[in-house]
Amino acid sequence: MTGSIRETAPAKINLALHVTGRRADGYHLLDSLVTFATDGDGLHLSPASEDSFRVTGRFGALLGAGEDNLVIRARDLLRTAVRSTGHATPPVEITLDKALPIASGIGGGSADAAATLRGLCRLWNIRLPDDAMKALALSLGADVPMCLASRPALARGIGEELTPVPALPSLALVLVNPLVSVSTPEIFRRLERRDNDPMPPLPVDRQADWTAFLASQRNDLEPPARALVDEIVTVSGALAASGASLVRMSGSGATCFGLYAAPAEAERAARRLTEQHPLWYVQPTSTVCGE
Repeated sequence: MTGSIRETAPAKINLALHVTGRRADGYHLLDSLVTFATDGDGLHLSPASEDSFRVTGRFGALLGAGEDNLVIRARDLLRTAVRSTGHATPPVEITLDKALPIASGIGGGSADAAATLRGLCRLWNIRLPDDAMKALALSLGADVPMCLASRPALARGIGEELTPVPALPSLALVLVNPLVSVSTPEIFRRLERRDNDPMPPLPVDRQADWTAFLASQRNDLEPPARALVDEIVTVSGALAASGASLVRMSGSGATCFGLYAAPAEAERAARRLTEQHPLWYVQPTSTVCGE
């Protein structure tokens, strides 16, 4: 077993999210362009005499460290899968630095679970077959497989059917959350339609006008979220006033993002937004490039 391991659990951003149907079991079918920020939660994993887990960071006090936490569930599921092969999985001390808001539409819990899987594979020096790892990730949640890869992708089905998007460039943006909770089931319940058009073919050139393409798409969860949570309207307006070329909600909210021409512009906008709204979560960041 190796020494201590650090993993980043990057924020997941739905650049566009189209709801295209609903399965018989109630899960909604999606067509979503997903990318990942260079900022997010952090995990520190170390060999230990017994298993332990603690949560620190800005939002740590809001997140329980009990057995239902996705980090613990990911650890235990991976350990069960690996032990069946006879490989040792000794105790581990895990610390989660919770920098992302809770239940905020940017994949915090799913990203934490995925980072746990990646980190433990490194710590325990193991490698499961890709299909087995993807199945394990999916058992933790529909978003965990995409967070496991943490690369730009077109996500279909309930989010588990992933197609890499190598042409998507790095984007400069600001994430803003008013720290108001949003009920994802209630957002889906308020959808007026569940059979919306899927996304058209994506640009195939990294030099394409991706901002213009994204502006022609939508997040089908945003209208019901705006009707339910007034603060989303306020956040969107503040981002637009800060000079963002495109403003949209991510996932089921309440986090919204604004796109900017360059990281320096995003940094300036974030400083202004923080001065104007000191209680909000405001994070300037960039996204990863496609591969």
